[in-house]
Amino acid sequence: MVDVGEKPETARVAVAEGRITMSPEAFSEVEASRNPKGDVLATAEVAGTMGAKRTSDLVPLCHPIGLDLVEVKAELDSALPGILVRATVKAVGRTGVEMEALTAVAVTLLTIYDMVKAVDRGMEIGDIRLMEKTGGSHGAWRREF
Repeated sequence: MVDVGEKPETARVAVAEGRITMSPEAFSEVEASRNPKGDVLATAEVAGTMGAKRTSDLVPLCHPIGLDLVEVKAELDSALPGILVRATVKAVGRTGVEMEALTAVAVTLLTIYDMVKAVDRGMEIGDIRLMEKTGGSHGAWRREF
């Protein structure tokens, strides 16, 4: 682990996103809330929140951080067809929360896959990426398009 003991505590925010594409049949099942395992979007959002809180258990050398906010939003997108996921993580600390935001997105997408795989094993998870971060010695960063 990197020694962050001398770094000042600052407010940290990170936003990440990703997506999962699926067959029209699988999309319709999720949209109509017909999944036998339950509400796919709500379950996946909770899973992503839990994943963010466990990031230091999953990623070697990642510092455990007390998180002040984890907000995960999974939204249907008929144009894919699939689901877009966006996670925002906030904390006050000596190290950033980028890994927590990325983990939240990844766990959310994996949960969606797990819940819908009986209908479509060919779903594709992708475009998991950091969109922006603030705080720390490197300051603010935002993905340019």
